[in-house]
Amino acid sequence: MTTTLSIPLNIFFFHQTQSAPTSSFLHPQTVTFSRRKTTLKTACSGSQQNPQQQQKQQKKKQLNTTDSDGEKGYDPVGFLVKRGITHKAFAQFLRERYKALKDLKDEILKRHMNFKEMASGYELLGMHRHPEHRVDYMEWAPGARYCAITADFNGWSVTENCAREHYFGHDDFGYWFIILDDKLREGEEPDELYFQQYNYVDDYDKGDSGVTIEEIFKKTNDEYWQPGEDRYLKNHFEVPAKLYEQMFGPNGPQTMEELGDIPDAETRYKEWAAKNGPSPYAVIDDGKNYDIFNVKVDPEWQERIRALKPPIAYWLETRKGRKAWLKKYIPGIPHGSKYRVYFNTSNGPLERVPAWATYVQPELDGRQAYAIHWEPPPEDAYKWKNQSPKVPKSLRIYEAHIGISGSEPKISSFNDFADKTLPYIKEAGYNAIQLIGVVEHKDYFTVGYRVTNFYATSSRYGTPDDFKRLVDEAHGLGLLVFMEIVHSYAAADEMVGLSLFDGSNDCYFHSGKRGQHKYWGTRMFKYGDVDVLHFLLSNLTWWIEEYQIDGFQFHSLSSMIYTHNGFASFTGDLEEYSNQYVDKDALLYLIMANEILHVLHPNIVTIAEDATYYPGLCEPTSQGGLGFDYYVNLSAPEMWSTFLETVPDHEWSMTKIVNTLVSKKEYADKMLLYAENHNQSISGRRSLAEVLFGEIDELSEHYKESLLRGSSLHKMIRLITLTIGGCAYMNFMGNEFGHPKRVEFPTSSNNYSYSLANRQWDLLEKDGVHRYLFTFDKDMMKLDKNERALSRGFPSFHHVNDSSMVISYVRGPLLFIFNFHPTDSYDSYTVGVEEAGEYQLILNTDEIKYAGQGILKEDQYFQRTISRRVDGHRNCIEVQLPSRTAQVYKLKRILRI
Repeated sequence: MTTTLSIPLNIFFFHQTQSAPTSSFLHPQTVTFSRRKTTLKTACSGSQQNPQQQQKQQKKKQLNTTDSDGEKGYDPVGFLVKRGITHKAFAQFLRERYKALKDLKDEILKRHMNFKEMASGYELLGMHRHPEHRVDYMEWAPGARYCAITADFNGWSVTENCAREHYFGHDDFGYWFIILDDKLREGEEPDELYFQQYNYVDDYDKGDSGVTIEEIFKKTNDEYWQPGEDRYLKNHFEVPAKLYEQMFGPNGPQTMEELGDIPDAETRYKEWAAKNGPSPYAVIDDGKNYDIFNVKVDPEWQERIRALKPPIAYWLETRKGRKAWLKKYIPGIPHGSKYRVYFNTSNGPLERVPAWATYVQPELDGRQAYAIHWEPPPEDAYKWKNQSPKVPKSLRIYEAHIGISGSEPKISSFNDFADKTLPYIKEAGYNAIQLIGVVEHKDYFTVGYRVTNFYATSSRYGTPDDFKRLVDEAHGLGLLVFMEIVHSYAAADEMVGLSLFDGSNDCYFHSGKRGQHKYWGTRMFKYGDVDVLHFLLSNLTWWIEEYQIDGFQFHSLSSMIYTHNGFASFTGDLEEYSNQYVDKDALLYLIMANEILHVLHPNIVTIAEDATYYPGLCEPTSQGGLGFDYYVNLSAPEMWSTFLETVPDHEWSMTKIVNTLVSKKEYADKMLLYAENHNQSISGRRSLAEVLFGEIDELSEHYKESLLRGSSLHKMIRLITLTIGGCAYMNFMGNEFGHPKRVEFPTSSNNYSYSLANRQWDLLEKDGVHRYLFTFDKDMMKLDKNERALSRGFPSFHHVNDSSMVISYVRGPLLFIFNFHPTDSYDSYTVGVEEAGEYQLILNTDEIKYAGQGILKEDQYFQRTISRRVDGHRNCIEVQLPSRTAQVYKLKRILRI
């Protein structure tokens, strides 16, 4: 049996400007994920194969066979076959997950026109200015019985601006719709057209050009209709009169009393069909009843009408400009107005910050917050100047937190970061920044992880336009801008956040224990709900469309993937990734997010942070993966912290270092490595520099020795972490120069002090170890920029010696040698190389300008290979290796022997 089924991902691209109607659909593009046909054969019971052969073939079929109703090119177990992994239970789980994904897509397309519209909810929900001199507000609150806007502009009334019945005020899915009309200025007359539209950006006034509405309509009708075709426009009741006569005859009832009871549509249709025969357009199946009248039209006329273009140009002639709008109207909700949404629920009245609010300002006490209507006039609105840079083959990411980016004990702003920190990051040699804590959160000390308002930038750093300027300036410097997005949980705050948003416990989140994080006290999203998916998927595209964000790191996937929130021991058995503790709905959300993001925005970068390394994180979704571009190796910083804090230097295992930094060779090109990120500095722990330098006593006789140890290990750890793994590396702000202090946000435990909530940039102005470490980090970044160290494929390891504590590997023409031994130096250490030739030392951690000893002299910077087999290679070189140093050589000339 051979069957195929194609489920396309329909995405329509909109081309719209201020002068075009927002409903224009142009150039639809259908993206279909195809899959190969698969033939299923059933062996006869009389087969002569032995039972063992049959069992092996059956297991192979179970892994290699795709679903008979699958999409063309879509193999739910494709990456298992590709990697040669055999696990019956996990393969079955992937097939079931794929079927659930198809069902989810079908359910979405019943509610939404396509997936682009599904992921663009911000275009309708929240506050939006409508062309017809009004502001529309839309909110999802299925548990509410009444909805109103209470704000400073209406005196905090809960009745003046409410959802009105019979005005699309409330639908069956729980969406509320409120219209806030602009107020007519004193002495002004209402618009002649009920549907008069305004262009709020441009000053020109097309509608005030002197041409009357009647002249425009006449011009439209004369050009659009042939003589006599506009009869129905002039005689609006002609068609209903004819239908009425057809139903009741020429002498039909004239009053409601004479009309009597009208049979239902199906009965009337059957009576009509008995006289006239069945209609080819009648559809009364599947429980759907239609009152059908077979209206016959001239085919030639129908083709001509379909060939005509809508008279948009004439319609736009009626649209007036901003000057005309301001002259006639006062904005119904002025720019900068404070507002909240008011609900009447089964538990009583509630006031909430709107879920789709784009700017939220907490009160001083932190207990209550307001949404701020952000609609600056065109002359004040931020105008983008720069395009996003192209995504490089290797990523050097600088992770930063806006609030602590300054040197003063205060909360820094977006503008401070753009003016001072961005130029520094560019000088340091990084090509991307990753911002944490940007999304609005109630409590500053949570670092931004307990998000309260998912569509708002944090007001403590500045306005939305300030953040746009930051992103634009970064792009102008050639820096990509990534955000750490927290969709794995949300703040449990009710007054500011989404918890109990509409009075019910299961609006955005699961109810009961399932809706609570086991240890962090946060709320867990209900990923199986289409409206929750609508909210989260739209949130991703919102940051891209509104703020031109270039990528996301998805925070703490283990919290959302498992019902135990990742707090369980993992042995590596695939059954642990497919048992009853796995939230299949969360996995479907991640698949949908990556599919939609990468189709709508091909240059977007998605990074997965998952401590459990869920199988298929970076595999294509068409092959059963989750579709991420990179995954974070969370084991590396834990290993370095453990080594420095608990393991004596001479007991460090070189094998463990290599195995941890390159934990999954098959995914090495997708791995993002870091020696330490903000977790080592912020989460109540110590940074590597604080461990290395924090306990050094300047008056001690071992001061210089301790300082040399600290700077040497700091450089070696960062160099091997950068060059040993994949194509992406990350560093947290300040760690590149060995920031001596941890980060401590103001809390009650430190009397709300900001003394440790900053970065000591002044250390770089002084001649000392921090300035030397920064110089080394800059040259380390140049190593990748100039020599493409990270994008040259996976390194070839040929020398990992636990006794001598030396590691050596080759990456393209580059040879890396590390001597981690605390005391032993080697005058002539031999390592194997494949290519015979001359090697030049291009980076040496022991140089004096890097706070080293400068043991190697310039005449030792060139090494020629020796024709002797070492480490499985045909040639070798002999180098001097001082203790706790690393060297990088480049093959300059190949010798043919």
